[in-house]
Amino acid sequence: MAGLMTLTPLAMAQEKLNKLLRERETLHQEWQASESKTSGLFGNRTKKDMTATNRWMDRIIRKDNQIMQELEMLKDIETTEISYEKEDYKYLAQKAEADIVKLKRALSEKDEAIRKEKQGKRSYEWTTLLFFLSTLVLGFLYYRKKS
Repeated sequence: MAGLMTLTPLAMAQEKLNKLLRERETLHQEWQASESKTSGLFGNRTKKDMTATNRWMDRIIRKDNQIMQELEMLKDIETTEISYEKEDYKYLAQKAEADIVKLKRALSEKDEAIRKEKQGKRSYEWTTLLFFLSTLVLGFLYYRKKS
């Protein structure tokens, strides 16, 4: 019983199907044995022989119906598992898309910060250049006035 608890529903259904197929094989062998019985005069089959054969055939048909039901259940289980896997992949894809959007937004914000920093540095460079040039011009004018 503990072994059955660890099996997946698909494995359990497959095991049940295998059991049904073995039972059907046994029924088929019984039917063949019944079909070959001839208890009538001159080796003929009696009504009783034919009735017994028909009962075996009826059992085989019922077993076939059980097998068909089990196959349907197997198909439903597989369909459900595929559906769950599909939903899992869909969720992962959506999560990945959301992560990509977040990364793009972070990259864009970082690019904007870098652009503003460069712009600030550029302003500082221009200010320093203007101060240097004005100092140079004032120094030249002062030198000319003194000489």
